[in-house]
Order: sequence, then C-alpha cells, then structure tokens
Amino acid sequence: MELAHSLLLNEEAYNQLGEVQKAEFVFEWLKFLEKLLLATNRADIREKQKRIIEQLVSLLNSSPGPPTRKLLAENLAILYSIGDTFSVYQTIDKCNELIRSKDDSPSYLPTKLAAVVCLGSLYKKLGRLLGNTFIDTVGNILKAMKSAESQGRYEIMLSLQNILNGLGAAAAPCHRDIYKAARSCLTDRSMAVRCAAAKCLLELQNEAAFMWSTDIDSVATLCFKSFEGSSYDVRIAVSKLLGTVLARAVMSKQGTAASRQNIRKVSLEEAMELLGTGFLRGSSGFLRASGDMLKGTSSVSRDVRVGVTQAYVVFISTLGGHWLERNFTTLLSHILSLVSQSHPKAIQTQMDAISCRRCVSFILRTTIGSLLGEKAQIAAAKDICQAIWKLKKVVDAVMTEGNLETRPGSTDVTASQHVLVCALQELGNLIYGLGTTAAPLLQDASAGILDNVISVIIHPSISVQLAAAWCLHCIAVASPSYLTPLLDRCLERLTVLKSSPEAVTGFGFAVAALLGAVKHCPLGIPHGRGKIIVMLAEDLLCSAAQNSRLSVQRTQAGWLLIAALMTLGSAFIHHHLPRVLRLWKCVFPLSPKDLETERSRGDSFTWQVTLEGRAGALCAIKSFVSHCEDLLTDDIIQRLLPPLPCAVDLLTQLSSIQKTYGSPLKTSSMIYRQRLYELLTLLPPQIYAGNLCAILKELAADLTASDTQIAASTFLLPPLCHQDDLLLLSPLLQDTDHRFIEEQLLLGNGVACGSLEYDPFSIYEHGIEGNSVPKPLPPMFSLISSAARLFGIVCAHVTESQRLLILEQLLDSIKHTKASRQQVVQLHVMSAFSNFLKYVASSRGNLGSEEIRKPALTLLMGALESTNPLMRCAAAEGLARLAQVIGDGSFTAGLAQVSFDKLKSARDVVTRTGHSLALGSLHRYLGGVGSSQHLNACIGILYTLSQDGTSPDVRTWALHSLSLIIDSAGPLYHVHVESTLSLTLMLLLTVPPTHAEVHQSLGRCLNALITTLGPELQGSSTAVSTLRTSCLLGCAVMQDNPDCLVQAQAISCLQQLHMFAPRYVNLSSLVSCLCANLCSSYLLLRRAVLACLRQIVQREAAEVSEHAVVLAKESREDLIPDANIREVGLEGALLNLLDKESDQRLCQDIKETLSHMITSMAVEKLSFWLKLCKDVLASSADFTTVASVDATQEDEVDKGDDASVLTCRNDEKCQPIANPRWTTRVFAAECVCKIISQCENSDSAHFDIALAQEMKERDSRNDFLVLHLADLIRMAFMAATDHSDQLRLSGLQTLLVVVRQFAAIPEPEFPGHVILEQYQANVGAALRPAFTSDTPPDVTAKACQVCSAWIASGVVSDLNDLRRVHQLLVSSLTKIQAGKEALSQLYNESASTMEILAVLKAWAEVYIIAVERQKKQTEKQKQTTKTASSMEENARDVSSYTDGLLDLVQTDLGTLSKLWLAALQDFALLTLPSEFASQLPLEGGAFYTAETSENAKLHYHNSWALILHATALWLTSTGFIVADPDEGAANLSRPVTPTTMCQGSSGSAVKSPEDVYTDRFHLILGISVEFLCSLRSDATLESITACLHALQALLDVPWPRSKIGSDQDLGVELLNVLHRVILTRESPSIQLASLEVVRQIIYAAQEHVKEKRRSAEVDDGAAEKETLPEFGEGKDTGGLVPGRSLVFATLELCVCILVRQLPELNPKLTGSPGVKTTKAQILSEDGNKLVSAALIILSELPGVCSPEGSISVLPTILYLMIGVLRETAVRLPGGQLSSTVAAALQALKGILSSPLARAEKSHSAWTDLLRSALTTILDCWDPVDGAQQELDEISLLTAITVFILSTSPEVTTTQCLQERCIEKFKVTLELKDPVVQVKCYQLLLSIFQYPNPAVSYPYIHSLASLIVRKLQETDKIKPKDAAELQAIQEGVKVLEALVVIAEEQHRAQLVASILPILISFLLDENALGSASTTMRNLHDFALQNLMQIGPQYSSVFKNIMASSPTMKARLEAAIKGNQESIKIKTTPKHIKNPGKNSSIQLKTNFL
Repeated sequence: MELAHSLLLNEEAYNQLGEVQKAEFVFEWLKFLEKLLLATNRADIREKQKRIIEQLVSLLNSSPGPPTRKLLAENLAILYSIGDTFSVYQTIDKCNELIRSKDDSPSYLPTKLAAVVCLGSLYKKLGRLLGNTFIDTVGNILKAMKSAESQGRYEIMLSLQNILNGLGAAAAPCHRDIYKAARSCLTDRSMAVRCAAAKCLLELQNEAAFMWSTDIDSVATLCFKSFEGSSYDVRIAVSKLLGTVLARAVMSKQGTAASRQNIRKVSLEEAMELLGTGFLRGSSGFLRASGDMLKGTSSVSRDVRVGVTQAYVVFISTLGGHWLERNFTTLLSHILSLVSQSHPKAIQTQMDAISCRRCVSFILRTTIGSLLGEKAQIAAAKDICQAIWKLKKVVDAVMTEGNLETRPGSTDVTASQHVLVCALQELGNLIYGLGTTAAPLLQDASAGILDNVISVIIHPSISVQLAAAWCLHCIAVASPSYLTPLLDRCLERLTVLKSSPEAVTGFGFAVAALLGAVKHCPLGIPHGRGKIIVMLAEDLLCSAAQNSRLSVQRTQAGWLLIAALMTLGSAFIHHHLPRVLRLWKCVFPLSPKDLETERSRGDSFTWQVTLEGRAGALCAIKSFVSHCEDLLTDDIIQRLLPPLPCAVDLLTQLSSIQKTYGSPLKTSSMIYRQRLYELLTLLPPQIYAGNLCAILKELAADLTASDTQIAASTFLLPPLCHQDDLLLLSPLLQDTDHRFIEEQLLLGNGVACGSLEYDPFSIYEHGIEGNSVPKPLPPMFSLISSAARLFGIVCAHVTESQRLLILEQLLDSIKHTKASRQQVVQLHVMSAFSNFLKYVASSRGNLGSEEIRKPALTLLMGALESTNPLMRCAAAEGLARLAQVIGDGSFTAGLAQVSFDKLKSARDVVTRTGHSLALGSLHRYLGGVGSSQHLNACIGILYTLSQDGTSPDVRTWALHSLSLIIDSAGPLYHVHVESTLSLTLMLLLTVPPTHAEVHQSLGRCLNALITTLGPELQGSSTAVSTLRTSCLLGCAVMQDNPDCLVQAQAISCLQQLHMFAPRYVNLSSLVSCLCANLCSSYLLLRRAVLACLRQIVQREAAEVSEHAVVLAKESREDLIPDANIREVGLEGALLNLLDKESDQRLCQDIKETLSHMITSMAVEKLSFWLKLCKDVLASSADFTTVASVDATQEDEVDKGDDASVLTCRNDEKCQPIANPRWTTRVFAAECVCKIISQCENSDSAHFDIALAQEMKERDSRNDFLVLHLADLIRMAFMAATDHSDQLRLSGLQTLLVVVRQFAAIPEPEFPGHVILEQYQANVGAALRPAFTSDTPPDVTAKACQVCSAWIASGVVSDLNDLRRVHQLLVSSLTKIQAGKEALSQLYNESASTMEILAVLKAWAEVYIIAVERQKKQTEKQKQTTKTASSMEENARDVSSYTDGLLDLVQTDLGTLSKLWLAALQDFALLTLPSEFASQLPLEGGAFYTAETSENAKLHYHNSWALILHATALWLTSTGFIVADPDEGAANLSRPVTPTTMCQGSSGSAVKSPEDVYTDRFHLILGISVEFLCSLRSDATLESITACLHALQALLDVPWPRSKIGSDQDLGVELLNVLHRVILTRESPSIQLASLEVVRQIIYAAQEHVKEKRRSAEVDDGAAEKETLPEFGEGKDTGGLVPGRSLVFATLELCVCILVRQLPELNPKLTGSPGVKTTKAQILSEDGNKLVSAALIILSELPGVCSPEGSISVLPTILYLMIGVLRETAVRLPGGQLSSTVAAALQALKGILSSPLARAEKSHSAWTDLLRSALTTILDCWDPVDGAQQELDEISLLTAITVFILSTSPEVTTTQCLQERCIEKFKVTLELKDPVVQVKCYQLLLSIFQYPNPAVSYPYIHSLASLIVRKLQETDKIKPKDAAELQAIQEGVKVLEALVVIAEEQHRAQLVASILPILISFLLDENALGSASTTMRNLHDFALQNLMQIGPQYSSVFKNIMASSPTMKARLEAAIKGNQESIKIKTTPKHIKNPGKNSSIQLKTNFL
C-alpha cells in the first residue's frame, strides 16, 4: 500500500495486482491524492496535471465501485480548481459521452455512474466557471434518467443536487426540468432514490422561488405522497424538505424585487393549514377526497401522519426559538386543533386518537423542550394553561346543564378530551423540565396552574383525568415542596366528593400519581399520610357496595390507593400491613364452595365489580411484593397464601362466567387474568406449586385463544431476541430521536400504541424514560405478554410429562389454525417457549427427557422459516438457547448440520436468512461449536451467502452472522482473519450505497475483526501492517458512506483501533469526523461520536481540543452549523450539546468527556474553562431576582471584575449557550469544583496570591486560580441564589470549597488580613436566602455547613461583620428549638431531622474552633508575658476576636448543650444492634420519629462526630461541675422523651449530679468506643479525628480521668480499641491523636495509683511502712496478665507504633535479639512525632506499676528506648541531635530518675537492669561483623551522660563500666572533629560539676590532664574557623569550672596550668592588626578571662608573672594593643553567647 502514496498512480505496481487488490490500491491512491493535492505547490501540480487527469479518466472506464467513484470525482474537481482548467471541457464531454453510451450491460453500469458522479462533483466545485455547458449536461443526465435503474436514479439525483449547489442562481433555466424529474423520484419504489430526490429538491428550493410560492401546494401534496410506505430515512429527508420549504415561504420578505411581483405570498396560517391537511387527510389532497373518505372509512396511513409530524418540527425549528416565542399562541391553538372535534375523522377510533395525540405531544415536546429557554418556557406554560382553562369552561357549561339525558353537547365533552390530554401532558413535561425554576410560575396566582389542573380532574373522560393526574405528578417531582400540599388537597377532595363517580376516579388517580412521585423526591412526605390513605382506601372499599352507581369507581380507587402506597417502601407500609392483608383476605372467597355459590348468585354488573376489585387486590399485592422485598418474611408469605388457590380457581372458571354474562365482562376478565399472571411471575413458584397444572392450562388457552386477530410481534419478541440481532431488523427498533412517534409504525396499522388509559394502575410506576408518561399496551397485548412470561416459569416447574403434553398441544393448535390466525398463534407460542428456554438457561435447569426435543425443534424450525423477520431472530436465539440447555455436543452438531443442508439447497430469502443467523447464534452461546472443521464449514457457507448479489437481505444476515462467529471464536479465528478482511473490503468497495443495511453488517464484521486482532495491531511486521492498513482502509470507506449508521460503525471501529494501536490512527482526521457529526440528526451516530470522544480524551485531551479548534478555523463552509466550535472550542460545543440533548446515555457521556478534559487540561487553560463555566452560570443572574448584595459591594465586584461579563450579555454570540437550562448550570457549578480540586493537586501558586502575581509578571501566559477569586465567588453566588434548588445546592457546595481552599491566603497589600475578607458581603448575601422559611431543608442544611466553615475559617476578624452570618445560625437554632413537631410539615420527618442535625453540627464546628482558638491564645499569652509589654497589647487586640467568638457561642451554649446531648442520645439508640429494637422508645427520639428511624440514621451518621467533640469540650469546660439537673428545662418547649437524659424529665429529680455526670460520661465514651472498635471502611477521617479529640477533651479534666483510672477494665478496653485504630488506619494524624488519648489514660492510672497510695498512707499513718499494701500493676508478684493489664496493653500499642516506624526494633525481623544495627536513619516528621509520643508514654509506664511490676516491664522499656536511640543516632551538621534521639533521651531520663529506681523493693533489680542498659549503649561503639558502625558519637555520649547524671551512683560507679565510659570520652576527645569536641567538653562540664564526688572525681582524674594537653597544643595548631575556636573556648570553660570545684589546696596548681594556656592565645599589637578574625576573637576571649582570673587568684597570678618574663611581656603587649582597639567590650560577649546558650539548652533538655 505504501506504493500507492504518490502523486501519480504507480501503474507498474497496479498492473501486478489481482482484481480485488486493484480496487483497494486505487482507493488508497485516491485517498492519498486528495490530501496531497491540497498540500502540494500549484506549480508542481500543473506540471503533472495532464498525466494525472489521463490516469483519473482511464480509471473511469475500469468500473470503479461506489466509494472509489466518489473519491475519483472529488479528486478531479480539486485538481481543476487548483490547476489549469483548459482541459475541463474535454473531461465533461468525455463524461457526457459515457452517459450517452447505449451499452446497458451490468458491467458497464459502474462506468456510467462514475461519469454522473464526476459531473456533479465538477459543477459543485467549479460552478459558474464552466459557463453554459450545464444546460447540455443537465439535459443529458435527465435523458439518461428515463432509462436508468434505481442506482442510476439515486446517483443522478445526488449529482443534480451538486450541480445546483455549484451553480446557484445561474442554473435557473434548468430549474423546472430538474423539479419535474425530482418529483417523479420523490415517490420512487426505492427508498434511497426518494431520499436523494428530497435532498435534490432541498437544494433546488434555495434558488427556485416557485417551490415555496406558486407550487407550494403541489410540493406539499408530493411530500405527503412520498411519506406513504416510506422508511425512517425517507421521512427524515422529506420532512426536512417540506418543513424547510414552508418555513421559507413564511419567512420570505414580501416584494423584495420587482421581478418577483408574481410570487405568491404564503401566510403562517396557510402554511399550517397545508401541514394540517396532510396530518388529517394524508396524501388524498384537498379536493380529491376519495369515496372512502366521504364514506368515513379511510383513515390517514400512519407513516404519512408521522412524516407530517416530523415536518411540523422541522418547520418550527427552522423558524427558530425567537419566532416560536412570538407566535406561540397561534401555533399552539393550531396544533391542538389537530386532535379537536373540528376534525372528527382523525380521532374516530381510540387507536387513531391515541396515535394523533402522540404526534401532537411530540411536536409540542420537541419544539418547546429544545427551542425555548427557561423564561420562554414559563410563558409557554401559561399559554397552555390558558388553553386548558378555556376548554374547562366549555366542559363546565355542559356538565351543569340539566341531567345527563338532556345534555345537548355531550359530544363537546368527549371532543375536548384529546386536546386536554395533549395540553396537560405538555404542561406536565414543561414543568418537569423546569424543575424548581418553575417556582415563580406555580406561585403566580394569575396563571393559576394548580387550580386549573385540579379542576380538570373531574372531567368525565378517563383519559383527561389520567393526564391531569400525571401533570400533578410532574409538578410534584419538579417542585417537591408542592408534593404534600397537593396530596392533602386531593385527599381532601376525594373525601368530600366521595359520592361523585368522576371525582372518585379522578382524585384516586391524582393521589396515586402523587404517591408515585414520592420516590423521585428525596425529602419525601410526612409519615402520617400513609395512615390517612390506608383508612381512606379501606373506607372506599367498604362503602363500594352501598351505591351501585359508584361501586366500580370506589373499588378501583380503593385498591389503586393501596397499590400506589406500596411504592413508598417498607417504612411506610410496615404498620399498615395487617390491615391490607385483611382486605386482601376478604376480597376472595375462602373455599371452592363459596366460589360456587358466588357463581350462582351474581349478575353481569356484580361480576364486573367483583372482578375489578379482585384485579385491584392482585395489583396491590404485586406492588407490595415488588416494592417491599424486605417485608416478605416467611410469616407474611404464609398470610399472602390462602387467597391464591381461590384466585386460580376463579381463573379457570372465568371463560364459563364470561359465556354466561356476555361481552361486558370481556375486558374485566382480561384484566383479572393479566393481574394474576403478573403477580404469580413475581412470587416464588413453590408458593403456588399445587396449582401449576391448572395455571399452565389457562396459559395455553390464552396463548392460543381464537379472538386475537392481530400479531403484535414487535412488543412480544424484541426482549427475547439478542440486542445485537435487532440491528438486522427495522431501524425503528433502534433508539432514535423520533422513537416516541415512530413506535406506532413499528406496531403495525392494527395495533394501538400504549397509552395510560389502558391501565390506570401504571400511573404510579416508575416512568420508563424518566419524565415520560407510562405507556401500557392495550389489555389484550398486556395479557399475552404476561402470559408468555409466566409460561416460562410455570413450564419449568411442572413434571416432564406435563411439559411434553403441553408442548404437543400448543403445536397442534398452531397446525389447526388457518392463514393469518396461524401466524398469531405461532407468535404467541413462540414467545412463550422462548421465555421458557431463557428461564431454564438462566436458572441452570434442564430440558427434561429426549422426547421433548422433537416438539421443541419442530416449533423452533417452523419459526426459523417464518416470513416475519423478528420471529426468525427469536427462533435463532431459541435454537441456540436450546442447544445451551441440552449441552450435548452431538445435538449441537446436528443442529448446525441441518442449517448447513438447508443453506446449500434452499434458494428463498427467508430460509437463507433464518438459518444463517441460527449458525451465528449457536456460536454465540456455545463458542466454537466443538471443532475447527465446523468453523471452517460455517465460514465457507457464510462467505458464499455474503456475495449473493440478488438479495441484500441474505447478505446482511450472513455478514451479521459472520460477525457473531468472529466475536465468539476468539483466537481460533486468527487463521481466517486475512481472508475475511479482504472479503469485507471487497464488499465495502462494491456494494451500492443504496443497500445501507449490508454496509452496517460489514461494519460489524470489521469491528469484530479489530477486536479479535486486539493489541497485535501495534506490531511492526509486514503481515500486521498489511492487516492494519486494511482495517484503516475499511474505516475510511465507511466514513464516506452517506448512511449515518454506517458512519457510526466507522467511528466505533476507529475507536477500537485507537484503543489497540493509537499511533496509527490519524487523530486530526478522526477529530474532524467526530466534530462534523457532533450535532447529527441521528441519535446513534451522536452516541458513537461521544463514546469515541470519551475514550480518546482520556489519553489525549489537549490534542483533541486543539485539532477541533484548528479544524473549525480552517473549514471554509461551516462544518457544524449547530456547534460553534470556532468561538467556544470543543468544550463549549459539548456544553451546548449537553444543554440541548435529552438522551440520558448521551448526556452521561458528554459529562464524562468534559470531566476527563477538565482533569487533564483545566490547569493549563484555566481562564478558558472558568470563562466557560461563568458564561453558563451567568444566565442564572439574569433569570433570577436574587437578594442583592449591598450596593457598595456590588460596585466593587463589578469594578474588580473584567468587563467580559457585561459584553457577554449584549453579544450573545460569544456565549457558549444562549439560555442554558438549570441542569447545565448545575453541571457547570460542579465543573468549577472539579477545576479547583485539579489546581489543588498542581502548583502551590494557585493558592498563594503573592507568588501568583510575581509569576504572572514574569510571564503573562502564566495563570493561577487565586487571580480568579472574584469570578469564583461570583459564580458561587449566582448559583447559590438561583430559583433551582439543585443549583443552589451546587452553588453552596462551590462556595464551601472556595472558603475552605482560600481562607488562609494572606492579602499582600494589607498585612494581617486575608484575601477573602473583601467578599464578606457576597458570602452573606449568598447564604441569607437559604435561611428563609420556604427553603427546602436540604438547602438550609448545606447553607449551615457553609456558615460554620465561614465562621471557622477565621476570615472575618471584626465581630460586627461576623454577626451577620452568626445571626443566620442563631435564627435556625431558634427554629429547631421548637422540636421536630413544629418544623415544616411539607416533607418527611427525616428531612427535619436532617435540618436539625445540620444546624447542631454547624454550631458544634463553630464552638470547637472557638475553643481551639482560645486555647492557642492563652498559650500565646503565656509566652508573651515573658516579652515586652508592647507585645502584650498586641496580643490583646488579636485575642479580642477569639474570645469574642467564644462569647458569641457562649450565649446559646446552655440551649446547645442540651440539644447536643439529646442528639447524641438519639444516635446512641439508633446504633444499637437490631436485637435491642424492642427496647427503643416507641415514639422515637428527641429528633427522629420511630417510623423514620431508618432514614434518620444516615443524617445522624453524617453529623454525630463533631457534635460529640463539641459536647465533650463543653463538659470539659464546665469540668463536670455546673450541671444543675433542672437547669433551663423551661427554655425547651420541645416535648421531652423519657429517655432524654437530665433534661427536666420526671426521673431527673431522683438523679444526683454524680449520676448525671456518670451518664454523660458513659454516653460519650460509649459512642466513641462503639464507633472506634468497629470502624467501617466508609468512616471518614473527620469522624475518627473528632471522636479521638472528644476523648482527649474528656480526659483533660480530673473527674472523668478518675473514672477511667479507677476502672482498669475500662482503661484496657479503651487501649485495645485504640490499638486497633492504629493498626487499621495509616493516617499519622489519627495515630497521633490516639497516642495522646493513651497518654491521658496512663496519666489517669498514675493519678489513681498515687491517690490510693496517699490515702493508704493517711489511713495507716501510725502503722509500719512495711505493712502497706502494694498499689499499681503487678502487685506483689510483678505478673502482668495480658487482656487485663493496662501496662501490657499500652506496651503492645507502643511496640506497634515503634516497629512500624523502625522495623529493626523487632528481633524477629533482624534475626537476633542482640545489638545488631543497620545504618541509622532519619524519620519523617510524622514518624518522628509518633515515635516521640510513644516514648513519652513508655517513660510514664513504671509510674502505673508496683515496684515488682515495674521490674517486669523495665527491660522491655529500656530495650525499646535504646533501640530507638541506636536506630536514629544520625550525625547531623552542627552537632545537633536528631529530634527522635532527643525524645529518646528525654524519655530515658524520665525512666532513670523514676522514684522506683530508689524504692527499696525494686532498687537492686533496677540497678542491675540499668547497668545492663548502659552496657548496651557502650556496646553500640563496637564493630558489628567486623564493620565499624556509622553512629553519632554525640548522641551516644549524651546518653552515657544522662545515665551518669540521672541514676543513683552505684549504677555507673562500678569499675568496669566507669572505665569504659571514661574510655569513650577519651576516644571522642581525640577525634579531629571540632563540633564533636565542643559537645564532648559541654557534657564533661556537666559531669565534672556533678555534686557527688564518687561520680565526678574518676572522670576528672582521668580526663583533666588530657584536656590541658589538648589546649596546650593550640599554640602549635591555630584554630581555623569558628567551630575550632568554640572547641578551645569550651575546653577553657571546663578547666575554669575545675578550678571552682577543686579543693582549696589544688586550686593554685590548676590556675597555674590555665594561665599559660590563656596567655599563649594572646597577640601583640602588630600581630593583632594582621590576625584572622578567629585568632582575634581567641585573643579577646583569652584577655577577658585573664582579666577575670587575675584579680580572683592574684597571688598565683603574680607568682607566674614573676617567674616568666616572656609571659608578662606578652600580656602587657596584648593589653596595650587592646586599649587602642575600640571593640574591646563587644567582641567577647558576642563570642561567649553561642557556647553558653547551647550548654544551657542541653541542661534543660535532659540533664
């Protein structure tokens, strides 16, 4: 294929190829040439132009296939448009010559067609350049058309379309001729020709004015004719033509030019009249009403009506949204009149009426729903309401005139019904779409929407009643706040008007529809309504018999209410179930005998009532079973059982009852059967096992009943066929935008579409597609489909003999029926049997004995050769399932063989299609069907069939089957891939485009092949690259196909290729293809585009976005008129599409695509994304009247904001979406949150304004989120103040995110302030509306969260400013104080629980923050008191705010604390396991009711943790002291439950304060432990942290500590729980918090032990010390019991922490308990904190033990501490200790100085252990395994020093230890490192100064002389830097200290050794000038010390001076030099400081 990539065709390579390869080669060359021509230099092209044209023209003669001829033509046109045009006329003549040729052979046809296509292409590209040649050309083409076959006509029409396009107005001379030719083609046999003709005429009307003026009537009539017998594609094309022509006629400006004076003017009314004629009378035209029409028998064929409906939509869409707004009333009245009484023919039968209603609804929905913005939709809703009101007046007038008989216009009543139904349904849909933005409309009294709808409910027509009920349902789902009031209103009307039959049914429907809305409203309805409804239903059922006029209505309404109530789920039903079951039991006779007596008694009417009642009861129970599964216990099932046998008995007798009483019972009995079958399908078959046979017989009778005349296969079979196989059949079975109206064509002319009046009980069921009305089928069909479903279940459970019998019986009945009836019975039996096979296969059952196979096969084989394609599909599926169920290889092989034989012999289409699909299905269910030769045989036969040129159907089915085999054969297929691929390509290149279905099957084959090759496609071998090229070539051919579904296939093939071999897919051409089809009118193509986009943006979002923009800019004719990619990019176009699109799956894909794009691009294109979101959200601002921000604030915001918003409003073009709907705005708000979170994960500058501004200045392309803060706030504000509740929630969430992310960012221009401070007013204004009384609880709850976050964030420092937001929380607190009873009754009680808890949680958060700030403040103040007073003043200013915040909360704290405690108690009750349910209070808790406890749990789960923390803090602050049991009970008007603790309930008088505290303490502890010990995976970090902080707060005060300390088991349990938390949660913050609680528990235990010891000493003051009992763990024995011991539990926990941070501490890991070290390591900061906390806890442990106990734990503690020291002793620069080492030393010091080391009972053991520990430390120096260790000497020496100074002397004065210690110091002093020397001197200083001579003297004796020697050496080795200087200074200090310590007699000697050293440091005046700073500093230091020592020891000083004149001279010279220097006083101080400080620091740290 590479050889094809050149400017000229490589003829040498071409001639060597076979026929098939030639076609591929040419296509590849042409494809390449097309790109090359556009990219090559013109001069180069002109050079070779002649040769290229010769090659192209010669290709014309080589019979090119359809895709090749199209490309060939395009290349010719491009070549002439770029190069010279001198030879173009020859080419045109050549083409004309080819067309004129008399050769009619099929082989010559492709050449002729190619010539036609070339002409079209040339004229399109070159147009008027070609002069008048077109007249001959057009004449020639039209002449050729007369003799052309369908392919020719198709190509000619398209070619003419291109010619017209190229020539524009110049082609006027030919317009009439073309018009005539196209007219005849518009009603052609071939559908493809009709489509082409419609496109040609559409092009023609651009210039030919006569089409939309004088000839408009005939154009319309022609289109109506074209609709007859049309396909979906034809209807789309022709309706586009008709709609556009009419719109053009209406839009054309009158009298534009004198030449057009003769143009006829068409008004809007005339245009609509024309369409109306088509709708009502079809193609019979105006005057030529046929005889049938006059007789009133003919009705318009459905396809004409559907076509006209689509034309209406095109007409209105072309005129556009603004036009629709202006002319809405006219249009509405016209469209509604289509179903009014003025045209009785259209609605003469119910079936016609329903289909007309569908069409009218479709027109209204599609236009109003997609063309109008929200404002215009509200206006439209008012107009519709007006129309309803007018009709209602007519009805009222008729209803009030006299009695029923004399009503003159009763026809008026029924006449208006269809108009009302359409109007009500559209009103419902409109409001549903508007959601809560419809609030102003519903509140508008002048519109009176609700009143109007409710008043229509009592219309005499059931259809209107149902439509009104459904409209109420939509209103309730859209605005949940109306649900309860509407329900109450309808219930009240129902009760009052019980005696009017219309009111009973109407309001019954309304209540049921409203109950059905509850599940769509998360806030629900009050629980008490359930009881009202059950009582009302019971009342209706009981009073039904009292008045025969109302019997049926009351019975139906009663059961309908119960059935609808069941959808609310078990919580609502639970209490009322016994009543319902009682009613259920009463409705059926108890025994067969009673049933007999019933039969003998009744008449036709009573039977009708009885059947109605029983059917209703069955429906109610069905509803119960499907919506309350959790209540279906064995006990309930037993109570459901008794009536069932009787229901089945009645079923068996129905036919005889019907015979007795005649046809009035027909519908009732049918409905009864259907209801019973539906119920039995849901129940487990074991329940009715005894009745299986009887049921089976009845089912068989129903399936073969003689009175069903119509075969409605389209609703029975599709569920039984495989989804993929349905693609073979009518495109109507696939999803399209017109599904709603196209469905009626699918069902065939005799079948009505579904409609609500067929089954009113479906009004409460889930709408199948969200907002659309349920559409149950007529009872006849519903019965058949439920019978077929039940047959599958029952047949699988009867015995084999019965199964066989029934099958044979069914086969017989098929045989014995005749003609069309036979088809019907076969269909029913087939669907029943398919259900059986499906059930058996899914339940892994078996078929039974071999005898059953024969009838089964007979049935399936019969269906496989049925003329109905759906039946063939179902049969093929059935055969495969049969083989799957039997699971026998030989049987399967036999089946395949039968199909092989049939396919070889049969010639008819039916057999060949059926059996070829059977082969594919067998493979699908059974893999490779056993062997490869089978596979080969299958493939061979299918290859042959797929090349059968006589029948496109056979090709389609064979190729589809082949695709199934490729899919299922997997790797086995690899050998066939190449041959299949070349077959597919050959067919793609040769099959005419008119056979689109063949191309679709080819697409599926290609897709399957790509999947089979999979990742292998990435390979680089020649074979693979050939396959890959072929795949890409196939995709290219399919992309060029005119059929949209084939293009969709091409896109999904490219999507697969992109997944497996992304490098080889040309992204730019793929993206251009996707963009071009983004707004296609075909739903499946749009879905394919978005599925592909969603995939590719995950990998290459930025590239895709760039390609789209480049493409949009380059494309000369606008590619995508609807998606404005040029201005708003692909992202904006997608948002726009999301706004217009109604298909849920597509919307989901768009959202995911945009989310992926945000993830990968938001940070780079920040401004772009934010502007996009802002533009979408900006429409909120002009739609709503928001609570305006203070005027000044507004001005600021506007100034600070860039002007884009303002310009945007005026110029709509730059906005991505004109009037975005609320759902799109919600998505935009979610996008803003996503963008913020993306920025969070990228650069820190996004949240640092100073850095962002600096980087922006450096490079203006940089962009940071913080610079857009004003926009973010603005967007959040706009969303939070919208009418739409969902948008308000999203806006508040955005605000919350913004506050949390930006709260801490300082404002660089105003130090001490933060950047959010300037937006206070906006935040306040955004929050205020959420606290009004009519706001739904979920919005208020979210707003509370934002309030608390805002207050807690600390943004606002001024209390007065803070009060604004604080006031909102106060108001909500006041509101909830009234308790659960006083809160809004609009929603379920759990909604008020949610609101109350949200308020309490918000307050809790604020209180927690206030307390934390105060704590920090007091700590700060403690530190500041040490500094100057000015600092104190400063601190006071800051503290005023924090204390103020606490003061703000303090005022309400009394109330809050009670509410918090109540909420916690509720939570504790709700978390009890289910076995304690009986002990819970019957009426619920403080904030929840017993019935709604399940729903309430979730809300408690979300808020308990912070409330717990706040309560613990409050109890801590009162220190468990204040609580007066009766305090403030009067403040609480809320009724107090008996369980409420200490809130003034009757029991509180008895409780002492101690009991109250204990209760509260255990409440908090219990909740915490319960939560922490069973942490669920979804437990949030916030909850765990809050819980641990609550425990910390609790243990901060003495009283709770004493409770824990005195109850050891409680302490151990808590420790075990904390251990588990540490084990299961990795978060360092949680582990640290847990350790803090552990520390407090140990502290509590220590306090307890001390207290006991103290009290024992006090009690036994006189007694002997020895007799005192031992307190603390380990008592006298020292044993610690695991599980009971506090110390053991703590050790476990600390070891867990330490080993996790330092695994080497675990001897098991390191392999030996000895001191074996790897290299020391530095821990992370978190690790450090954790280890330090654990070490502190370890050091406290001995304090909890008795002396014996301490001996048990000491080795472990020492091992761990020294281990940590050893593992973390790392050398740090500057000789610092690592913070872990510091912590270890601190802890060690704590242990060494423990009183237990000196207590007599433990003294000796401790001494031994401590010596061992010291030895271990000393051993750290020793080489391990011969390698010297890299340890920090300073850390180890410090450890030794800690031992020496902190233990009793006998530990360290043992000779051997002492010698080793001294040795270590010696070695260290000898080290060259000055930093180590400094530390060593400092440590020695502290040892030398130790008061006990036994300890210090040996060190002095051993080391003093060494120090002196080292200092004397200084004279030789001068200090080079500050570190060495410091070492010398520290050495001198040690010697000076020795002087002080020494006894009097030795002092002189010591001073005598120091003085020479100091004098040697001095410099004379000459040296001083040139000395280095270090030497000069040393000189100063020496001089200063000499000045001090001299006077102190003057005698020694004088002696030395006298004895050494050199010294004296040196000293004098130095003093003299110094006096000259000015800096004498400052320098020494300056130098002394560092040394002094560091030693002090060390002392305070550990020594």
